[in-house]
Amino acid sequence: MTHRDSDPWAAAAESMVADQIVFRGVRDPVVLDAMRSVPRHLFVPEGDRTRAYDDGPLSIGHGQTISQPYIVALMTELARLNAASRVLEVGTGCGYQTAVLAACAGEVWTIEIEPELSERAASTLAALRVENVHRRVGDGSLGWPEEAPFDAIVVTAAPAEVPPALGDQLGEGARLVIPLGTSVQELFVFTREADELRRERSIGVRFVPLR
Repeated sequence: MTHRDSDPWAAAAESMVADQIVFRGVRDPVVLDAMRSVPRHLFVPEGDRTRAYDDGPLSIGHGQTISQPYIVALMTELARLNAASRVLEVGTGCGYQTAVLAACAGEVWTIEIEPELSERAASTLAALRVENVHRRVGDGSLGWPEEAPFDAIVVTAAPAEVPPALGDQLGEGARLVIPLGTSVQELFVFTREADELRRERSIGVRFVPLR
């Protein structure tokens, strides 16, 4: 019996990566390994665990969601991380994107506005022995200035426009991956080039609003 046969969660993760993520064009092997290894079912409410690896978002309470697996993988790939990267995440949520970022980067600083979600994410990350994450409860649009500059910033909720503090906290050549818009949203990547932010449009998305 193979490991895939003996562990239904591992089999579900493998299918998720092949059918949802690689199929749509994500190719970074480090990101794909993270998507296979981070146990997504542990980050969703217990009643939804059978749907954890489905091709879509799930509610995690407080009006927040765990993003579709493909979107998590795409945003992580767009951040262009390496083992030395210092990453800021705005919107910890359940901690799943946080764990994926932590598997691909050196250190992650993550901010969540809902204290209960932040505590729940911290418990899950601690149980999984994810030790390169620093968390804070607060307004993510202000960033984490005392730890700036960052090599990448990943925002998991949608403001109408880029919060100025986040642009200011990007290091040279660093990338900000962020959904923008209200009724219609698109995923953008902003790259710091001297005193300017170069903008690239990715795909249409749907996120909860950034609060």
